[in-house]
Amino acid sequence: MGHITVMTRRAAALAGALALAVVGTAATANSAPEHPHGSCADARGTLLFCEDFEALPRGATTGHGWGVNAQNGTVAVERDTAHGRDHRPGQVLHVHTEGNGHAFVEVGGLSAPGNSFYGRMRVRVDALPSAPDWAHFTLVEATGTGDGSVVRPVGGQYVPTVDGGTDLWGVGSDGGPTGDWTDWQETSPARAGRWTCVEWRLDASDNQVSVWFDGRPHPDLTVDTTDHGGNPVDFVLPRVDTVRMGWQLYQPGPTPSSYDLRLDDLALSTHRLGCV
Repeated sequence: MGHITVMTRRAAALAGALALAVVGTAATANSAPEHPHGSCADARGTLLFCEDFEALPRGATTGHGWGVNAQNGTVAVERDTAHGRDHRPGQVLHVHTEGNGHAFVEVGGLSAPGNSFYGRMRVRVDALPSAPDWAHFTLVEATGTGDGSVVRPVGGQYVPTVDGGTDLWGVGSDGGPTGDWTDWQETSPARAGRWTCVEWRLDASDNQVSVWFDGRPHPDLTVDTTDHGGNPVDFVLPRVDTVRMGWQLYQPGPTPSSYDLRLDDLALSTHRLGCV
């Protein structure tokens, strides 16, 4: 896994992704919100799915509208004890995997209008991989019917050739005609040990994937029909019916040998929800 290709972005793709940034509302930078941000009650009318874990008993491993897809991994609702300005106190989902295992919240039965939708989640990863070289990880993937492509709007790779070795965010795919690729960019480093609000958009009109971190667009990571990191054929989104959010690492014998992350404020919507 983890074929590497670094693409030069077309100016049109950059402009399109930047234009999307004006939609939605970003969190205030100077102080913590006084109310639960990102709660499901805040986004009525546009939601395809929402889970903030507040109504679930601690230890729960399923909820309304979602199940678990896991191998050598577990999930459980718990009280978050390591919160700060970037995250409200409350309940979160603890995801744990061993080695190259996986554990995902799986949302099935989706049917977004026009096969286009936004996603959002808050995530805190305790530690990212530092071995082996080119270790490849996924936090979000979308699947459905079509040419067999599995789309990974949120993932990344440990890249040994950048800054002596660093983890970089990247958009990727596998299983379809474009092959197995992770289009990481040096301008989008991934950070462990802190809460990050991650947003993404799948737009079927140009098979485009766009990404935001903490309310800021990252047009360097935008891919579309012809501008992507795979084989020189068209990249086409599947007719998405399932989205998974959690963790998967593909290489055996990684460092560290196990992975822990917390998820909160998961949502899929017909409109961008932002990171309020």
